Amino acid sequence: MQRSEKAVIIEDIKSRADASSFAALTDFKGMSVEELTNLRVRLRGAGGEYHVVKNTLARIALTGGKHDAIKDKFHENCGVALGFDDPVAVAKALSDFAKQSKLFSLRCASLDGKEMTAEQVEALAKLPGKEQLLGQLLGTMNAVPTNFVSLFANMLRGLLYALKAIEEKKGNAAA
Repeated sequence: MQRSEKAVIIEDIKSRADASSFAALTDFKGMSVEELTNLRVRLRGAGGEYHVVKNTLARIALTGGKHDAIKDKFHENCGVALGFDDPVAVAKALSDFAKQSKLFSLRCASLDGKEMTAEQVEALAKLPGKEQLLGQLLGTMNAVPTNFVSLFANMLRGLLYALKAIEEKKGNAAA
């Protein structure tokens, strides 16, 4: 590979890594191309992508960037998974794939520049996704006005019952 080709690859990795919020290093030694393609399809569905790059090029690309914390972990056969939208979805896809494949394992990760161990990535994978958390937040925010309206309606209902009772009592007294 010529120097200019290496520079293009480094710049591409650097721009993708800086645009991502999550980067995970994985071991894939002995996996077939078909298995890696299956992994890439899963990650694409979760809003991520998977790259196998020469370790020295990856180290150079990540140096001084957002995921600088994991640059020294590149050795032997490893690939990097990048997550752009929802890091939880990418972590779930990686975790599920690691459970199915005996040759694939998580090494470490970086979430917005903070290094994570494989166990921490597994814990991240167990969290609810972004959409589910937004739904829970909306439900909580919606509960406050709903409860206020119900409380106010119950107070008015009590007042109306009292007024109705007074009206009936005066009606009976006048008859």
